[in-house]
Amino acid sequence: MAVYLVTYDLTKPERDYEGLYGKLKEFPRWWHYLESSWLVYTGSDNAQTIYEFLKPHIDDDDNLLIIEVGRDRQGWLPKKAWDWIRENVE
Repeated sequence: MAVYLVTYDLTKPERDYEGLYGKLKEFPRWWHYLESSWLVYTGSDNAQTIYEFLKPHIDDDDNLLIIEVGRDRQGWLPKKAWDWIRENVE
């Protein structure tokens, strides 16, 4: 079981990306506080599986990065964000 950071640059602001957002919300647990970044708890999925799950909902000129989240982390986030990360990242 892992948590992945899914971050993206969507190049067509007029396009409806609700399909992408809906797919991200299908993960067992997810957190979305930063505009173009999500943390998703996947169960047994890996980065390739997540990519294949999300790819149909972005355009070829969009950018998508998926990286497993580890214990070495730092940043400036509200307490509820750090609470979610501590509860979900092993």
